[in-house]
Amino acid sequence: MDIKAILSEIKAELPQTTQLVAVSKFHPAEAIKEAYDAGQRIFGESKVQELEEKHNILPQDIEWHFIGHLQTNKVKYIAPYISMIHAVDSYKLLAEINKQAAKSDRVIPCLLEIHIAQEETKFGFTPEECTNMLEEGNWKDLKNICICGIMGMATNTDDDSMIEAEFTKLAAYFNELKSTVFKDTETFKELSMGMSDDYHLAIRHGSTLVRIGSKIFGIRNY
Repeated sequence: MDIKAILSEIKAELPQTTQLVAVSKFHPAEAIKEAYDAGQRIFGESKVQELEEKHNILPQDIEWHFIGHLQTNKVKYIAPYISMIHAVDSYKLLAEINKQAAKSDRVIPCLLEIHIAQEETKFGFTPEECTNMLEEGNWKDLKNICICGIMGMATNTDDDSMIEAEFTKLAAYFNELKSTVFKDTETFKELSMGMSDDYHLAIRHGSTLVRIGSKIFGIRNY
């Protein structure tokens, strides 16, 4: 599998407003280095221990995005260097990220995860829960995090119309927040949606970050 050629092909499809997060979880450091050598700098991981191991041996200018479900007790390990946390699904987690970021004198960009899929196994706020949390306003006191947008995962299905409906809903909610809670906030600009099988649909609905793994690196060895 020619990682360089696939990356080139994907990037040619992306509008200037959309960045590629190469999802490298469960793939070896050698494959990441191959993508790095081809010019890719943003990589997505979902297990703290695995990320730690890779961070220690790979180039230090890689922008690591944490894209999985993050437990509060694991935040401290990645807070010194993580570039973005995609799946913040509770105020408690947001507060812990803030606490650990302060220890490293950093501000960590975060995305709020919104549950849009039909599967119960997915994490995230409902739009109503998210709006309530934002309106309560406690997050405004957290000076070491920056809420930069939202993320969501569509239902794992071959039904494009269902995926489109979910992306439409997520994009509409993003625009609603952008025009209300975050109307004076230039940093609120990221809509993270779309993976290997559905990123074309996500781009059509305004995704600014697509998370693509298997298309680049092949099927994972769990």
